[in-house]
Amino acid sequence: MSHNNKVLVLEEDVQRVSALTTVFTFLGDGVQFCCAKKLESLLQSNPLDSDYTLILIGQNKLPEFEAYVEAISLWNDEVAVASFGEIKPAINPEITELRERVIGHLNLPVRYNPLVDLLHRAHLYKQAQQVNKKHAQRRPVHLFRSLVGTSRQVSQVREMMAQVADKDVSVLITGESGTGKEVVARNLHYHSPRRDKPFVPVNCGAIPGELLESELFGHEKGAFTGAISARAGRFELAEGGTLFLDEIGDMPLSMQVKILRVLQERCYERVGSNKTVATDVRIIAATHRNLETMIENGEFREDLYYRLNVFPIELPSLKERAEDIPLLINELVSRMESEQRGSIRFNSAAILSLCRHAWSGNIRELANLVERMAIMHPYGVVGVQDLPSKYRHVEVEDEPFSIKAESSEATKGTTVVSMNDTPLLPEQGIDLREYLTRLEKDLIQQALNDCGGVVARAAEKLSIRRTTLVEKMRKYDLQR
Repeated sequence: MSHNNKVLVLEEDVQRVSALTTVFTFLGDGVQFCCAKKLESLLQSNPLDSDYTLILIGQNKLPEFEAYVEAISLWNDEVAVASFGEIKPAINPEITELRERVIGHLNLPVRYNPLVDLLHRAHLYKQAQQVNKKHAQRRPVHLFRSLVGTSRQVSQVREMMAQVADKDVSVLITGESGTGKEVVARNLHYHSPRRDKPFVPVNCGAIPGELLESELFGHEKGAFTGAISARAGRFELAEGGTLFLDEIGDMPLSMQVKILRVLQERCYERVGSNKTVATDVRIIAATHRNLETMIENGEFREDLYYRLNVFPIELPSLKERAEDIPLLINELVSRMESEQRGSIRFNSAAILSLCRHAWSGNIRELANLVERMAIMHPYGVVGVQDLPSKYRHVEVEDEPFSIKAESSEATKGTTVVSMNDTPLLPEQGIDLREYLTRLEKDLIQQALNDCGGVVARAAEKLSIRRTTLVEKMRKYDLQR
């Protein structure tokens, strides 16, 4: 047994300790037996000085079981608790947080497979608690990391999330890869009544189809070759919380039928078992595929689609919200600085160049670029010449753009952009966001004027999609 999986057993009966010692022999130094006095002394110590994963309470201590669980919870909330014999009646049903801390029990005499399964649960419990703490330290509950921005598309997504977060309905999140679908799912969970319960993600495309059923529903010992012990599935681990089915479009048709049944009946069976298990889990699914096209091709079940698509949320690609790129860069840099992973700055020309990039990898690609630049130019200022070649959409010798105006009155009309002049930063500084907005608005108006108001030709001249140009025209209230 690993050093990080130590088990403490509260048992004072000499004969029972002797019998249990034989069962626990294979665990080596990972198991220690103690009396009530020693446990109380441990609970007064610094939890950082111990690395216990599980504390087992003996049968003779069941009357005080609730008090022990509460004390252990206050001492170290990463340590799971179990007992010898059924103990749920020993805890007040109204104290749900204590009941959730108890991950199971062992019947006497102890058998190998139930013990291994219990240790596996304890390990997962400790991991989940540590992950939740890391998320809490990095960012408050709102977690709107890749939802930063002022574009209308992002504002609409925020509004839709606020409408559905506290509703216990299925949500289908669609959008290109890297747009932040899991971030949206986590936000929906942490703003729902289930926020104190587990959030369990499953990538349906990363798990082979023949193993997906076992991964989701769990399996019994001997259910298939290699199943040497029973295992809990993701539905069981997410009980009371949220199960995030990422890339649902990659799920085999045979599994789609079983997921549909869970959504309809709220129950399932472990692989190799005929015992029905009730479940209380909220389903949030996500995909980058077009499920309606897959339905037409017979690759996705229509009935499952309508079960999942109770409330659809479509995430915009980064190229459709290019005006948010400066704010996203600030957010990504701030996150790096808060995690003490370095820092970087981009000058205005570099930001303008990035705003013109297609971003096939969306926000994930932008985050990777920011981290790469922070490694190559630590605490420096990145210009266009420092960017990888595929991100250079501004000529280096012409860097950066400038705005020329013949008079102060002329600036109120169409702005003329010169590619040959180098602008000077005013001593008092500028509002970069306002500068970029005004520049974009003026360029769009010029393109429309030059093309006689033909939107398709103006979009081609600006190297953007027609639908994107229409959205920006509506945003800036521009006329043909």
